[in-house]
Amino acid sequence: MKKLLYLIMMFVLFCHYGFAQRGFVVENKRQSSKVNFKLVNNLIIVPVEINGVELSFLLDTGVSKPIIFNFLNISDTLNLKNSETIYLRGLGEGESVKAIKSKNNIIKIGDALKLNQDIYEIFDSNLNFAPRLGFPVHGIIGFDVFRDLVVEINYSSKYIRLTNPEKYRYKKCRKCEVFNLEFYNNKPYINAQVSVKQKIIPVKLLIDSGGSDSLWLFEDDSLGIVIEHPYFEDFLGYGLGGSVHGKRSTIDALILQSFVLKNSNVAYPDDSSISTAKNVKERNGTLAGNILKRFNVIVDYQKGIVTFKKNSFFKEKFSYNKSGIELAHNGVRLVREKDTKLDAKSYSAQSDNELNNNTSIVLDVRYKLTLKPAYAIVELRENSPAFNAGLMIGDIVLSINGKDASQYTLQQIIHQFYEATGKQIRLEVERNGMILKFDFTLQSPITKKT
Repeated sequence: MKKLLYLIMMFVLFCHYGFAQRGFVVENKRQSSKVNFKLVNNLIIVPVEINGVELSFLLDTGVSKPIIFNFLNISDTLNLKNSETIYLRGLGEGESVKAIKSKNNIIKIGDALKLNQDIYEIFDSNLNFAPRLGFPVHGIIGFDVFRDLVVEINYSSKYIRLTNPEKYRYKKCRKCEVFNLEFYNNKPYINAQVSVKQKIIPVKLLIDSGGSDSLWLFEDDSLGIVIEHPYFEDFLGYGLGGSVHGKRSTIDALILQSFVLKNSNVAYPDDSSISTAKNVKERNGTLAGNILKRFNVIVDYQKGIVTFKKNSFFKEKFSYNKSGIELAHNGVRLVREKDTKLDAKSYSAQSDNELNNNTSIVLDVRYKLTLKPAYAIVELRENSPAFNAGLMIGDIVLSINGKDASQYTLQQIIHQFYEATGKQIRLEVERNGMILKFDFTLQSPITKKT
């Protein structure tokens, strides 16, 4: 009897251990789960449940550890258990970032479930994507999902499909291109080609769905990856290591086997910002969201391949922000707007002492005060149209071309700064309590040499 009890206990412990240690598994009969996402600024934002709490995460092939931005004060809600302090290093000019490693968390994406997930909490307030994107983003997840599942990313229809690898079946696709993946530090790389100054150069690129740019290249004289005019200096983004600066330009083409993307945008980050990235042998740059979104992609880490099929975004022209303005949410402001649910009513009140004076109090309830997001200028490129017009960092945008800014989402306003060269932009802004008006014309920051 004791022996039988011992065997039962060992069986239970073995099953529990095996189940607890597995990775992501889709828990339904189809062994496949479709999850809709938001595509914002070329980034994939997916709903993720952590310990039963639904959050929004950036799906990032370029990150090897799940990260939560703890400045949003969600640790207590998630019941995270802190175990040790570590330091994470990434792109940027600063030092490593302090993080708290939390163990034994449960993560769910659609019907895909993982137990005993390690999560890293970061307290750096600069790693807050919410103001720039227009809604909360609580963290980043990548490698753990891609390692365990076949991930289809349908950029055109804005969904991902997660499938257990043993269940996934590839369909014949004559219009697809398949690339072999190489892995360094749990991150995927592919081999491609770029045409620079009419010279075809083979390059190894990190696939980074967590970057909103098109293409980053690391300057290398020996390979011919050298930037020349026209280009402009710009803030490229913010990584774990701090700010990333560099130069922006265009190249003749990016070549992904039979797919050729002409006049692609390209950024050349400063060496000081990419010292960690250059540690990867033979890496020449990054393939990011503004390229990836032009394809529907199947990522299969277990087979070591990625499949590209061009979609409706493929022919979308590459463009830069022609205003020089970068906006972000900056609190709220009171907006007077019409209440469509109510009719105009007038109320008269008279007292015995005022009957002969015909005094009346008129209350117009057609309007109400509503809190709306405030959009502030947080980056302003020097010598840009907006800069030369006199706009300044910190200005709150009240209206654009005569329409109240509160009627737009953040992304809708930013989209107007990418429109055709020559378009007139009229902005009304608040600066230190004063209302100011500015006019400027959109101009491409890439100008040909004269």
